[in-house]
Order: sequence, then structure tokens, then C-alpha cells
Amino acid sequence: MSGLVQEMVGKALKLGIPLSVQLDLTYRCNERCIHCYLDHHDHGEMSTPEIKDLLDQMADAGVFYLTISGGEILMRRDFFEILEHARARTFCIKLKTNGVLIRKKQAQLIHSLGVESVQVSIYSHRPEVHDAITKMPGSLRQSIDAIRLLRGHGIHVIIANVLMVHNAQDYAGVKALAAELDAQFVVDPTITPMMDGDRSILSLNVDEAALREVFQNEALVGNVEEFCAPPPGVDEDALNSLPCSAGHTACYVSPYGDVYPCVQFPLPSGNVRHTKFVDIWRHSPQLNEVRSIRLRDMPTCSQCTHGATCTRCPGLAFLEGNMRGPSYQDCEKSYARTGIPSENLKKRKASSRPLQLIQICAEAVPVQVAEKTTSGI
Repeated sequence: MSGLVQEMVGKALKLGIPLSVQLDLTYRCNERCIHCYLDHHDHGEMSTPEIKDLLDQMADAGVFYLTISGGEILMRRDFFEILEHARARTFCIKLKTNGVLIRKKQAQLIHSLGVESVQVSIYSHRPEVHDAITKMPGSLRQSIDAIRLLRGHGIHVIIANVLMVHNAQDYAGVKALAAELDAQFVVDPTITPMMDGDRSILSLNVDEAALREVFQNEALVGNVEEFCAPPPGVDEDALNSLPCSAGHTACYVSPYGDVYPCVQFPLPSGNVRHTKFVDIWRHSPQLNEVRSIRLRDMPTCSQCTHGATCTRCPGLAFLEGNMRGPSYQDCEKSYARTGIPSENLKKRKASSRPLQLIQICAEAVPVQVAEKTTSGI
């Protein structure tokens, strides 16, 4: 994060400004990804005038970063009308799309409207794997074609690679594809529960051996020795730290006008069809509860050696039953990164095989362990 952005975030936090918002225009999609956390049926999306009015309200509230996502954003016929209105309000705009509906005309319009970046999910460099995940034959080819068009117009493209059991060994191939396409590459080894709380898709999460391989890959994380260093423990500064930006400088708005702290934190906090956006942001009891939480308020995490360095997501913790509790998925990631289990992980693993044995076996015969421990997180 640059110094200027850090300064903006600091001021937004101090002044209570919603610096960043993700707005999903629709949950409808032309793909049916096996790991998707959304209900793709239309239950009454906001109209074009409603969305334009919301954009005006968000601009007046101080929103600067606007991520427009879905579903598939281009499933809405009014997408470019909405995008043009958003740019007129001078948001810094990031788009998330699968790219399947992007042709020369769409790429040109995106370029002309000055979009900051476009993120496209690529699950594998192999069509048979990617298309099986999206359940749409030819989707890899169409997404790659869209990326080429966007890059041809000089648009910054981010290729997002979500890892799951079906593509756990393909991230190197996707990274090479991103380099070939002159696109940025990011990898995410977390499958998110469905927004309605259904956790069945978590069976798609990669196992411990695969997580460890990702977190100890210098090409992905940089200095492995520094990235995987033992956690320093929790000090007074850490105890007073915020869990993340959700509800503090950022929030999420669904296609139906529902406001949540984050897209991965489905705590209903108001609806813009009934209440002004700025009033929800300032006065929602749910958002104010989220804002009140510090690390010291989390009984388990505040006592954990990983407390100061864990990537704990309060949304995932909320979906596991307690926004003030640990997130098992994040405990898994901390363990894969450092080899040191959290107290929460020790308790959860106590009824299965010992962690030390898993670690020793993983270091000795990683392929065998990957085959034997393919249980979902």
C-alpha cells in the first residue's frame, strides 16, 4: 500500500468515511461455477434509477473506490449506463467480470470510461479444468479473448486464481498464462461459504499440503523466510488493532439494496431502498457493533500466538457462528504459513491425527499426504 493510500485510509477511518464500496449489480450469471457462494435467481434487483441514486448517495458520503461486481455485470443491459454514471461521479472504479460477454465494442467502452482495473477469474490454464469448474464449455477461451482485448486497449487486468481441489496444481500454469497476457496474477486459496450460510461447498477447499505448498512458494509470496516467520505474539498495539476494514472504511451492497460489512460478512445492516446509504453507514446498530470490536475483545484470538499476524476474516468467523471468535479457515492458513498451530486449531484437530505427525509426513512425502488428507476445511 502506497503512502498516499495509507494516508487516505487513515483519514477515512478517523472521519468515519466509507472509502471503499463493493456494489453487486446482479447475482445472475452465464457461468455456474461449482464454488460460487451466490443464489443466481433474480429476487428483485434494483432498477437503473435506484442504482444511479445510490451512486449519488455514495459519492456524497465520500466513497472513492467503487468495485462493481456480480454475478456477471454484463448480464445487465444497463451496465454501461450505470458505469457511465459512476464515472461521472468520479469514483475510482474496479470491475469484476468473467469476460465472456466482452467484445471489441465493450472493451473500447470500458477503456473510454477510464476504469482503473478489470478482474477476471481464471481457474486453470487447461480448458478441461477451467470449463468444468465454470460448467460452461469454451469459457476459458472466451475469457482469454476478453483479456487480450482489454490489454489491447491498455486496461489493467487482474487474473484471479481461486484454488480448490479441482485445480490445486494449476496455479503455476495460470501464473504463466497471466505473464503471457501481460496481466497481474493473484491467487486465493479460500472457498467462501454461501451467503445463506450453507457450508457444503467448503469441501472444495484444498488440503493442508496444498496450502503449505502455496504459502512456501517464493514466486507467489516473495521472501518465504520472512513470510513464514514464526508469529511474534500479541502486544498492546495488536490488542487495540482492528480486525479488518469491513464496516470501518468499507462495506458491501447487494443487488437488492442490502448493506453488509463486506461481501464475505453477510450480517444484514440495512437496506438502501428504505434508508439513505449515509444513515445506514453512520447509524446501523450492526455496523456499529462490528466497529466496536478490537482484537482484545476476541477471547480466543487475543490469547493466540498468531493474533498479531493472522489474516483472520471476521466474516468467515461470523459464518462459523461468532464474529468475535476465530475462523478455522484462517487458522489453517496461519498453520500452513508458519508450521505453528493456533490454540483453536489444536482443539479442532485433537480428535483426529496429531498435527506434528501431519507436519512431519507433509515434509517427507507431500504427494501421499495430499492424497490422504483431502477432507474439506
